[in-house]
Amino acid sequence: MKRYGLSVLLALTVLSGCGDGGEKEAQKRLQKAEIALQQDNFSEAKLQIDSIKVLYPKAFEARKQGIRLMQQVDLKEQQKTLVYLDSMMQVKQLQFDSIKGNFVLEKDTAYQEVGNWFYPTQVVEKNIGRSFLRAQVNELGEMSLTSIYCAGGKLNHTSVKVSVGDTFAETPMAKDSYVTTDLGRTVEKADYKVGEDGGVAGFIVTNQDKNIQLQFVGDKTYRTTLQKNDRKAIVELMELSRILSGMEEIRKQQKEANLKIQFVTRKMEEAKTAEVKE
Repeated sequence: MKRYGLSVLLALTVLSGCGDGGEKEAQKRLQKAEIALQQDNFSEAKLQIDSIKVLYPKAFEARKQGIRLMQQVDLKEQQKTLVYLDSMMQVKQLQFDSIKGNFVLEKDTAYQEVGNWFYPTQVVEKNIGRSFLRAQVNELGEMSLTSIYCAGGKLNHTSVKVSVGDTFAETPMAKDSYVTTDLGRTVEKADYKVGEDGGVAGFIVTNQDKNIQLQFVGDKTYRTTLQKNDRKAIVELMELSRILSGMEEIRKQQKEANLKIQFVTRKMEEAKTAEVKE
């Protein structure tokens, strides 16, 4: 009899908690979510709001309030993200301003939307008739290497290899190779995007203080030494690439955050309009 009475009591307790669809318990979770929002604990706020849908699917009023609160959470989270991104952009901009004077920007606004940064010792007019490995970074932070061969004779090179002793790195076959002329001299060029360059740029950075051998690989092989200024150019342009690509990534995140803010703001305004009509 005692067991039967206890079972009835437990059943009544459960029923009393569910009689309002769990509204009271759901409201408690909403309060926790509001406190978390005030503390900028966005993950906790979202967790509490999401739990209402799972645990109290019939707590319609609490779920409705939860939707509005979730919009506030999303809005505040994106606003805080923008503040953080703005501060990071300021840091990157200072880094860029401190070194951009070390480079030359080449950009023809008539046909180029994005210009390219070069190291002063590697600009075209200073390297006529020289076979070497040139580096460049565009304004978006994308870095590439160009192997330039003009030592005479057809080489038809499509890759380069750099080595120090028995260690080396070699580019895959260039996706873009071509032949031009300069003052009547045939010039072979091949481009390699850093990141898809077989680790050549990274190898040069790692071994920047060493004597690095450079090979142009094609129908034949042409060997030379990677000059000190060329090593320095690649090292410094790698740093420029890091800064500029970081700035570009921040811009993308800023754009995304602003789009989310616009979306949430519009939804909040639509909800207010709907309430007024009701």
